[in-house]
Amino acid sequence: MTHDVTSVEQLEAIYGEPSERAIWKELTYLNEDYQAFVKACPFVVLASVGEGGTDCSPKGDPAGFVQILDERTLVVPDRPGNNRIDNLRNIVNDPRVSILFLIPGVGETLRVNGHARVSVDPALLSRFEVNGKLPKTVIVVSIDRVYYHCAKAIVRSRLWDKESQVPRESLPSPGAMHRRLSGGTFDGQAYDRDLEKNTLAGLY
Repeated sequence: MTHDVTSVEQLEAIYGEPSERAIWKELTYLNEDYQAFVKACPFVVLASVGEGGTDCSPKGDPAGFVQILDERTLVVPDRPGNNRIDNLRNIVNDPRVSILFLIPGVGETLRVNGHARVSVDPALLSRFEVNGKLPKTVIVVSIDRVYYHCAKAIVRSRLWDKESQVPRESLPSPGAMHRRLSGGTFDGQAYDRDLEKNTLAGLY
């Protein structure tokens, strides 16, 4: 006997019908309210799918860094990272993406589902120049569906509550993790010592 749910019919029997409000809030474009969320957001999580599987990548910059070209098109800069380019590889192979917008202190979140392409259009790259530096690419997202989530998940997790913050020193440091992953050959102490300086130097 299995307890796995294996059909949509089973799911619908468990959960019932969505509320009328849950239907209202799904749009195929960014209305004025949804545009306000995008403009106030400094952090998103971008999910993609490709030949090698799925990927979920954090992206952040000052609020409004995800630019609105029009009510159905967003542009996300790809800032310097580790050059794995997992989500870019996926988008090239399969354009389906989802983006979750998180705004510090705000319980509601915004989710966009759509199709993306990777661009090196100079006009688009120039929109994201910081300190004379351009992103190597931008991700252009054509919106299929957009809707907002209520604050329940944020409230349950106490994500923005200062008293629920976890002291960084209570977890393994980045250097310690690198050292363990390398089998003990990586200089984790040196990495941790220079981490803040190197992070700031490599932001753009």
